[in-house]
Amino acid sequence: MAEDASIIPTHTKAWYYSEHGSPGDVLKLDPNWPLPQQLKDDQVLIKVIAASINPVDYKRMHGEFKDTDPHLPIVPGYDVAGIVVKVGGEVKKFKVGDEVYGDINEQGLSNLKIHGTLSEYTIAEERLLAHKPSNLSFIEAASIPLALETANEGFEHAHFSAGKSILVLGGAGGVGNYVIQLAKQVYKASKIAATASTGKLELLRELGVDLPIDYTKENFEDLPEKYDLVYDVVGQGDRAFKAVKEDGKVVTIVPPGHPPAMFFVLTSKGSILENLRPYFESGKLKPILDAKTPVPFSQVIEAISYLETSRATGKVVVYPIP
Repeated sequence: MAEDASIIPTHTKAWYYSEHGSPGDVLKLDPNWPLPQQLKDDQVLIKVIAASINPVDYKRMHGEFKDTDPHLPIVPGYDVAGIVVKVGGEVKKFKVGDEVYGDINEQGLSNLKIHGTLSEYTIAEERLLAHKPSNLSFIEAASIPLALETANEGFEHAHFSAGKSILVLGGAGGVGNYVIQLAKQVYKASKIAATASTGKLELLRELGVDLPIDYTKENFEDLPEKYDLVYDVVGQGDRAFKAVKEDGKVVTIVPPGHPPAMFFVLTSKGSILENLRPYFESGKLKPILDAKTPVPFSQVIEAISYLETSRATGKVVVYPIP
């Protein structure tokens, strides 16, 4: 239901932390968190229906980005799916009542919003959002933005093109599974290899991996095949070069990166979500949700702590949000 566009609630339920540390120690629920009362011309107020959790959320909570993200207190959360309840004066793409999704932090590690998505309401710039694919639930949509946009940006940095081969280090996680799906469905890779633990190899096969590699039993760099692109999502860039062709490339999302590997931090763009929307609506791209999804809003601490174990397969999504 769309709400009266003239009214912005003064307060919202939100999870927040006012010091850095582990979720169980620092994360608290505030039933009356103050909500900014002024939208900028390019901003949208969203009633949050679902929000997904990403590793960057707990890394930020632990203070890993204090140099570029010094502000406290913080309401965490990057990914959102929800309903537009108010728009700024210059917003053209969305109207009240629209179902939207996106990653609300344009720069992945700096200029981060202090009011994130683990909240009843959140605010984001129009350019960071897209219309929710009609065939996806809010839970599915919330799982997509940061992971999909990160996966896609790596291909752009590598100038990857059809007919090339790729090895994905960490293929079963939130970003890794989209690297595989994009390689197969969008970028038309000639061969896809990927690493995962024993219990996740079947998922790799289902996603279209030609050569699933059990990292508990063999080292990818010892295998004879070399690849045009090695895409590292787990922090093994130092080993990745042993698996790349002479003129191939390595991209990594794990700092600091080992030159000449290309390390990058996501720049969030709603246009990427809009461009890839037909692939979701046709079923070529699919959200992969962890078995614990959906996690109730009351159990956010447990959800983030679970994500920290690195045992999740796919995305952990919080729903419903009151």
